[in-house]
Amino acid sequence: MKSEKMWNQLAKNWDTPGVSLGENDLKIIERAKKHLNPSSIVLDYGCATGSIALELASMAKEVHGIDISSNMIEIAKKKADERGIKNVAFTKAAIFDESLEKESLDMILSLSILHLVEDSAQVLDRVNQLLKPGGVFISATPCLGEKAFLSVLMNIPIFLLSKMGLIPSITFFSASSLALTITSAGFQIVEPEDITIRPLRECFIVARKI
Repeated sequence: MKSEKMWNQLAKNWDTPGVSLGENDLKIIERAKKHLNPSSIVLDYGCATGSIALELASMAKEVHGIDISSNMIEIAKKKADERGIKNVAFTKAAIFDESLEKESLDMILSLSILHLVEDSAQVLDRVNQLLKPGGVFISATPCLGEKAFLSVLMNIPIFLLSKMGLIPSITFFSASSLALTITSAGFQIVEPEDITIRPLRECFIVARKI
């Protein structure tokens, strides 16, 4: 798969040397922790090198990280071993992997993923299936479909690269279309927020399975 190959190539430089987590990552972690307890079972969908999954481990019973990139997963496992964190498991898998059981999870994180999948509605239906009743879905998604002039200009190269097949297909969400996609999959939005400075808008949403 082209996407898997691309993410494998990016893996070795994913964690910037000397830099831990960015400001937005810290905000996401802070908000996620409010919805966790010692019995929580969490899935980080598209976990990359596991940085956020590892930070949540102390607040949950189990944290599972999945990613389609084997190189990302290898790095995540190494980081968990180095830090001695035992309640985190990293696996090369997609959200539709049959090993994921329905209604088995208390929280699913999807960070900078929804705009990259081929069918976001299908993915969100799967997320709904995997969550327990009342489970929490946390997403942070670049809203590249906002109509601000600078945003449109910056998105032209992204659109062209996507059409050429050089990067994964991109969905140009607006904040409103993203919210509608999430609620249409059986979720109630309980905490919406913009977490990125202009001109790039990233929409942070906490939603609960109805």
